Amino acid sequence: MAMESARTFLYNDFAQWLQGHFSYRVQKITVDAGFTCPNRDGRVGVGGCTFCNNSTFNPAYCRQSFSIKEQLQRGKEFFGRKYPAMKYLAYFQAFSNTYAPIDVLKQRYEEALACEDVVGLVIGTRPDCVDEGTLDYLASLSRQTFLLVEYGVESFSDSTLLEINRGHDAACSIRAIEATHRRGILTGAHLILGLPGEDNKSFLHQAEEISRLPIDVLKLHQLQVIKGTAMAQDYVRQPFHLYSLEEYIALIAAYLEHLRSSIVVDRFVSQSPPEMVLAPHWGIKNHEFTDKLRQYMAKRGMYQGRLCGI
Repeated sequence: MAMESARTFLYNDFAQWLQGHFSYRVQKITVDAGFTCPNRDGRVGVGGCTFCNNSTFNPAYCRQSFSIKEQLQRGKEFFGRKYPAMKYLAYFQAFSNTYAPIDVLKQRYEEALACEDVVGLVIGTRPDCVDEGTLDYLASLSRQTFLLVEYGVESFSDSTLLEINRGHDAACSIRAIEATHRRGILTGAHLILGLPGEDNKSFLHQAEEISRLPIDVLKLHQLQVIKGTAMAQDYVRQPFHLYSLEEYIALIAAYLEHLRSSIVVDRFVSQSPPEMVLAPHWGIKNHEFTDKLRQYMAKRGMYQGRLCGI
């Protein structure tokens, strides 16, 4: 990345980063490949993470009843209306997308890559759902096509991970990230800001921790309490602090200042279907949030990495 001046560089944007990999416009298409998670099927737990309802992730075209090829075709029809010449990344998002034997993974990934105009994969999974064999296969795949492995880390606090029924600890996340990076695979992490028991001080410390790890792409989301989840029951019983829009913009700006400038930032917010959200209700779209964040940072002379000690 060619570093810009502090006056123009606010943060390392994912869309601009992708332009360095591709000479054409690229869009992720979400795929539900029928996987599950080890804290749902009993291997490490049951019930899943307390915050999780996977229905919030999947657009209308993304259904297990459709084949991977059908989901991708429907997604292409959805996005292609606006940009007919667009290419696509198959985004294996729902549940844990390395949680299966390698022969199953090969079949599902290769079905996606065989689809016309699909130029790579983004694979969302858990850090406890990869082993040496899986990572070796992914390394070979990454030499053939664009591949980003995105780990759901959610928090680096072991007490928080236990409280949300995550089923793994922070050390597990670190091991998976480092093992993936060693194989030359683009490595991403997903974190939720606002989980109960964590505060601004812990999040800024988290940004410094992230900066020490070999992470290429980071995705941040605010905590949303989704109806029907265990966390929603806890929130109704005893409400805990949820960030207002203004508080969250200030937090993200400060977080970015403590984050290594070479880390690419994919997203800042999650936008679940409004009818599924118990709280908070911001009434704002992702691009509107980004505009407000950029204005906030530019006005204060803030930019990614300014206060990072790495």
